[in-house]
Amino acid sequence: MRGTAMVDGAIVGAVGSAVLNVVSYFDMTVRARPASTTPETTAGRLAKVAHVSLGPAEEAAKRQAGLGPVLGYATGIAAGAAYGLFAAHRRVPFPLAVALLGGGVMAVSDSSMTLLGVTDPRTWRRIDWASDLVPHLAYGVAAAATWRRLRPSSRRG
Repeated sequence: MRGTAMVDGAIVGAVGSAVLNVVSYFDMTVRARPASTTPETTAGRLAKVAHVSLGPAEEAAKRQAGLGPVLGYATGIAAGAAYGLFAAHRRVPFPLAVALLGGGVMAVSDSSMTLLGVTDPRTWRRIDWASDLVPHLAYGVAAAATWRRLRPSSRRG
């Protein structure tokens, strides 16, 4: 049963990650803002910390551009799998599930980027926080709703 809950959780995380990306792309469209470079910068910093060469500068930049989104999906899917293990035999109220899933992914991604020196949330403006919070909230809502769809017994009442 634990394996099934973990797989369901991974599915939940994949759905949440896709929704997070759609909301982010929609924000880029509405505000005509460029894509964030933090995912690819994070990929480059992780490669350095792990002593993994991504090749010459031009190739490394392209690899980082590909690895950034992959890391985002990996984080979202892993968070969903962890949630699946946590919620497998619990009835988690929907608002709490949204907060755990969305807030958890936001905390992991923001703290890892902060530790790697990619960003410093203490310097963010309100619009920066909103640009980070809204897609993670969307992740949480989509992931929690998907969990309830996959696991009807997780509903209250």
